[in-house]
Amino acid sequence: MSQRTFEIHHSHRDVNGGWLRPAVFGASDGLVSNFALIAGVAGGAAATGADSTAVVIAGLAGLVAGAASMAAGEYVSVASQSELAEAEIELERYELANRPEAEERELAETFQRRGLTAELAGEVARELSRDPATALEVHVREELGVDMNDLPSPVTAAVSSFLSFSLGALIPLLPYLFGAESLAPALVVSFVALFGVGVLVSQVTVRSWLFSGTRQLLLGAVAAGVTYLVGSLVGSGIG
Repeated sequence: MSQRTFEIHHSHRDVNGGWLRPAVFGASDGLVSNFALIAGVAGGAAATGADSTAVVIAGLAGLVAGAASMAAGEYVSVASQSELAEAEIELERYELANRPEAEERELAETFQRRGLTAELAGEVARELSRDPATALEVHVREELGVDMNDLPSPVTAAVSSFLSFSLGALIPLLPYLFGAESLAPALVVSFVALFGVGVLVSQVTVRSWLFSGTRQLLLGAVAAGVTYLVGSLVGSGIG
């Protein structure tokens, strides 16, 4: 089994959300979903002998509707996550103000579970508890697993999702906007973009660029193939 080579750094990539994750996966979703939609409509248009106008309309509608839906969903998800974290932070602040001794013991017990002796854990907990702000930050990080000064922004996540989904969804539509009358040019640019997005996804996962790119390409091709077949069958039935 091959092993991934890691470089030694003093910092790590963003793993908490922020803007990168919704941007990368927004572009992936936009590309795959609109490519599949365009392929399905193109299949129906080919079966009925219609021109490419329906494909352009469907592609634009899919872009706008998908981007808006993606942004709204990301906003609600991240906002809910942040609101829950803020509520728990307020609870911890209340506990520190009203039960400082108990909270200090709790912190000492946490350090003991991490391998410190009881004496050293108690000393560290006492020192950290001297400053209320520091105590709150440490309790939140240890008990909730979040950085209270770096909670994800729902607006950032929503805007990143909207823009990246729009960009991804625009790619399979571009050939039609420049006058293409068949699905072939859209297939070419979409396959290249699918592989490229897969390579980009590998930067926020542990997969190799080749595996991630190939997987993205195959999944997108299957989705487009299925919807093209369905569109053709429906178009033949209507025609």
